[in-house]
Amino acid sequence: MSSSTSAYQWLSLVGIIWVQSVNGTNTNFPAYSSQLKHLLSMTQIQLNNLAFASDAGKLFGFISGIASSYLPLWLVLLIGATLGLIGYGVQYLFLTSYISSLSYVHIFLLTIIAGNSICWINTVCYLVSIRNFPTESQVSVGITTSYQGLSAKIYTVIVDALFSSSFPAKRAKAYLLLNSTLPFLASVIAAPLTRSTDFGTHGRKVKTGFLVMFVITVATGIYAVISTFGGNGMPVVKAIGILVFLLCPILVPIAVKMRDLVVPKNGEAKVYNFSEEEGGMENGVKGGVEEIECVEEEIGGKKMLLRVNFWLYFSVYLSGATVGLVYLNNLGQIAESRGCLTTSSLVSLSSSFGFFGRLIPSLLDFFFLRSRQMISRPGTIAALMAPMAGAFFLLIESSNTSLYISTAIIGVCTGAITSISVSTTTQLFGTKNFSINHNLVVANIPIGSFIFGYLAALIYHKEGTQDGKCFGIKCYQNTFILWGSLCFLGTFLALILHSRMRNPCSQKS
Repeated sequence: MSSSTSAYQWLSLVGIIWVQSVNGTNTNFPAYSSQLKHLLSMTQIQLNNLAFASDAGKLFGFISGIASSYLPLWLVLLIGATLGLIGYGVQYLFLTSYISSLSYVHIFLLTIIAGNSICWINTVCYLVSIRNFPTESQVSVGITTSYQGLSAKIYTVIVDALFSSSFPAKRAKAYLLLNSTLPFLASVIAAPLTRSTDFGTHGRKVKTGFLVMFVITVATGIYAVISTFGGNGMPVVKAIGILVFLLCPILVPIAVKMRDLVVPKNGEAKVYNFSEEEGGMENGVKGGVEEIECVEEEIGGKKMLLRVNFWLYFSVYLSGATVGLVYLNNLGQIAESRGCLTTSSLVSLSSSFGFFGRLIPSLLDFFFLRSRQMISRPGTIAALMAPMAGAFFLLIESSNTSLYISTAIIGVCTGAITSISVSTTTQLFGTKNFSINHNLVVANIPIGSFIFGYLAALIYHKEGTQDGKCFGIKCYQNTFILWGSLCFLGTFLALILHSRMRNPCSQKS
């Protein structure tokens, strides 16, 4: 393996990190949803429908999976970025009066397009991470997706720095402008790096590189949490700080390039190739050690839909990560109903803890998998959903302290389940059709977003006044009980899937 390919391998990961750090455009919706509601004179149900529209884009995510099989990855990435530019950009032009006579239906459809753009970008990021680091796929996917969990924090600090003293209406417009432009610019920069190459990996060198990447990533997350609790002072300094941390991953490919130029090669290290029989995810081997879970044979989407394990997995995700995402989508209205004036701080809090939630599975996978101390993926999901259920019941208590604690717990657990789901899909249904299969799995998100979000809006509307506003714990109390109960049900289903994955014969049913 040449020095150029080694450095390029890490450079591709850095490009994916930058793209993912601004790709979670739907996660900052709570930060400006209340302002958007007033600007467009919407009811709570209409606002919830917009949150659903963003998730509804995932219903068409399989299109990006099909496209990735026939088009270059850089083109798939740019298509996704362009969709986001159109979806959010037209809404921004409408709010700034550059476009007139845009109806609610138009905004709804534009939001679906914007939500679908995330699927295209995610598909490319997953494929590049899995193919370029086949023996450390969970680690590379976990690191890159953790940065997506930080997106809301990044957008919030930028808006705070640029519009800290502006009217709420200007802040809402700023979020839409950044949502349309930042992913597009990041994708243009990363496009030349988004290609998968079977150049293999040097196990020991890759492990060292990931150790450095973990240090940078954890430091970034710690800074994000500290700056969230650091008050409202010096927003420009906070924005500069987070941008500096985002640039730090580039140090890894630079160090690799310098090392290969200075240190002469003494013999050839063992290369693990994605297609070799002894390595790679297709054979359930990771770094030369067998996975704990039995990997199912490669199957396509149609065959997958006939499997009991798929529907169990689908239901677990629906009642776990999807419920968490619905809560985060409604965070702005929940904070407003409880009289909490620091919605942006709550969004930053959920984003920062969601960042660590997405990263933790990769840390555990990297340090403990080879010693066989990890439980199955569904078992891990069950362990995460139990405290998540408790957090929803804690929200019944009306203090702001319970709101902050529950938001942090839900952020961590939702982020972790989202990260684990990628490797769970590959272990259950293989890697060959991953881009299509995983997009079918996450189709549960818009379904849950519509059902759970609509029910929450109905309860909110029932408890509110004639002008459609609701204040007090009663606005979401029954909703929290429902969501907590769903999480407990999901925990039970995850345990069933865990037991089935421990039995190789169950994989065929």
